[in-house]
Amino acid sequence: MAKRKVDSTLALAVLVLVAEQPRHPYEIAQVLRSRGKQGSIKINFGSLYTVVRNLAKHGLIAATGTDREGRRPERTIYTVTEAGDTEMREWLSELLAVRVHEFPRFEAALSLMIVLGPDRVSELLRQRVEALDAHVQRTRAELADLASFLPRVFLVESEYELAMVEAEAGWIRGLLAELADGTLTGVAEWRGLHETGEFPPRWAELDAAGLELSPTELADRYRGTAIDDPTP
Repeated sequence: MAKRKVDSTLALAVLVLVAEQPRHPYEIAQVLRSRGKQGSIKINFGSLYTVVRNLAKHGLIAATGTDREGRRPERTIYTVTEAGDTEMREWLSELLAVRVHEFPRFEAALSLMIVLGPDRVSELLRQRVEALDAHVQRTRAELADLASFLPRVFLVESEYELAMVEAEAGWIRGLLAELADGTLTGVAEWRGLHETGEFPPRWAELDAAGLELSPTELADRYRGTAIDDPTP
């Protein structure tokens, strides 16, 4: 991924909107909200004005005049520069084509969940599924309303978010089923850890080996060995 001079999705949104037509920062915020982009782009006035200043500093947008409404202070109007247009198109193309791991907080929590017992994790995941299901219902209703007057091209990011939430809920349901019937490999050791307070010896062995071996080398060493077999 290329290193960007102003690296935030809000900066990309600003470039797109001032490429459409010259705008002042307040209008940019209004348009983003009127188009429902606050669901996919974090928007607040403080960060927006900082982003606009930084884009101008790096020559990606330029002031083209001012605007005044009534007794309001003058507002600076910006448009995209040639360099900004190039940056915008390359950046958007890269984001659409190249997958980048973004370190979601839920994934981090899953990687650390063994500090809680299996029963507690199951309880928490059931709560999450309930919240996800409620979100899915709300989003489907909202999309149905919006689709009655908006072309679908303006709704694809909401459709994508809905698909990701539905996929997450389905995956969690599968995990909950394996936790409930004991078919999740390692769950017996995990439960034993919380019953005895002792870290499973096999896990300690894998930890130690992982400090010395790459994932491929680790897989080669233990390939064909039963997960619960205490000997390599």
